Amino acid sequence: MERGGLVAGTTGRRSRGRLLGERALAAATATSAVVPLGALAATVAILVFEALPAIRFNGWHFLVGSAWRPGDYYGQPVRTGGVLHPAGASYGAFPLIIGTLESSAIAIVVAFPLAVGAAVLVVEKLPARLAGAVGFCLEVLAGIPSVVFGLWGVLAFGPWLARDVYPILAHLPNVPPFDIFRGNVGHGLGLLSGGLVLACMIVPIIAATSRDLLRQVPEATKEGAVALGMTQAEVFRTVQVRWVRTGVLGAVILGLGRALGETIAIALVSGSVLQSATNIYGGMTTIAATIVSLLDSAEGDPTGLAVRTLAEAALVLALLTLLVNVGARLLVRRAARGAALPIGAGF
Repeated sequence: MERGGLVAGTTGRRSRGRLLGERALAAATATSAVVPLGALAATVAILVFEALPAIRFNGWHFLVGSAWRPGDYYGQPVRTGGVLHPAGASYGAFPLIIGTLESSAIAIVVAFPLAVGAAVLVVEKLPARLAGAVGFCLEVLAGIPSVVFGLWGVLAFGPWLARDVYPILAHLPNVPPFDIFRGNVGHGLGLLSGGLVLACMIVPIIAATSRDLLRQVPEATKEGAVALGMTQAEVFRTVQVRWVRTGVLGAVILGLGRALGETIAIALVSGSVLQSATNIYGGMTTIAATIVSLLDSAEGDPTGLAVRTLAEAALVLALLTLLVNVGARLLVRRAARGAALPIGAGF
């Protein structure tokens, strides 16, 4: 009886321990799920609170205006619509928004084929040792700080483009789409240079993810397609692409998110001009680059409106990133509906 009672007591303690462990695990996972959402909500709420005076002062002009004038910090402040501001202050973020979208678009257009091509080369063509070395380099590139890319762009990449590449592009035929490359090539700091530096930054992200997805395609599936008489190109197009396309689109979203929010690199390479680029080589800026470039001087505004306007710009960037990601997610879901192979809409 005593031994039976001891066994029963031990079993009961183990059951209670397992129950407590399951409850602790459930609580931990629930907290892990809520914390990111809470952090996002808190960030947006703080931005909205800080930007409210600027939103009241700037109105819709902030989204469509082109002039960024902080006004006279040393003069007598004036009040407009209940908001105290320096005399002559006027803010328009349209060139910043356009610059953000243009540089990110160039980055994606250039990075996507390079990244997917690199992933296919590593998985399908290179010997195992060389593929491992190339994959390691991709992972190292993905972890390099953005300021390193920015300095490289300013000191080496941008001047090389302006000296050896842009003059060739500027003499392409004056017909669409080549006519966008015609014009003054500048000194290597501008829209195209910024977009290319961003492309260099996001290629490793897309390539590494695409490589891992391609490795998940079962060999039996590919061999079966070859046995049916398909060429290697047909196997890639009909089997591998259908298998990984949704995941690759997800990788593109990650790369696009980094391009939209990149700060230091684009601030160094874009020319940091508060206007839209006059041509594809012209100087420009983005929302993130403007915030980091003007924050120090904005703190000199005695009314605080300049800092609050930067908070409004950050809010616009957050909403822009959200809209782009929602649109990309809808595209991923639409692409996944036609997939007859795994990795569907829930990726």
